[in-house]
Amino acid sequence: MAIAVKSCLDVVFWLSDQALNDREYIQPQKLHRLLYLSQAYFAVAYHGRKLMPATFVTDAFGPVEPTVFHAFAYGRPLMIEGNPLSDQVSHFLEGIWRRFGQYSADQLTKKVAEHAPVALAMAKGVNEEIAFNEIVKYYTLEADARNAKTPGGIDHVDQVVKPRVLRSQSGKAVSVAAWKPKAVTVKKDE
Repeated sequence: MAIAVKSCLDVVFWLSDQALNDREYIQPQKLHRLLYLSQAYFAVAYHGRKLMPATFVTDAFGPVEPTVFHAFAYGRPLMIEGNPLSDQVSHFLEGIWRRFGQYSADQLTKKVAEHAPVALAMAKGVNEEIAFNEIVKYYTLEADARNAKTPGGIDHVDQVVKPRVLRSQSGKAVSVAAWKPKAVTVKKDE
């Protein structure tokens, strides 16, 4: 299955730039939690598809993406610029930022540490990989379990990925979303 963004650095740059636009310095721990939540919610919203080619492992506090961790150890690299993101991905990340950007690094860390894939990996120790299929399974089951909030404190995907509101030619507000065709089963004649 194709990924939506070629590099997790592109998502990092988008989140960092969004924080700067909101006059906020994004702490590394907060950045990693937002990356993790972005990957998880994108997989739920787009049927198991990865947002970015990222692997999350545990550190003492929660999930981190090791490549990003090392690349940004001393701040944003000056020589790297991000690739432009598609409208779909930008809209999705706007939803992530709108929903979770207001939280501090500590609040996000506490929230994410309670989620089963992270908690199980953290129980094994530092540098344990958090399997993508476990992330998808957990967030999909939790999202399906409730319409608003699930017991684990996970928001339903519709709270994160809201439809775009555009104006019709008459000026009326209309909601638009990407077309998601249903699978068709073909019956073979015997």
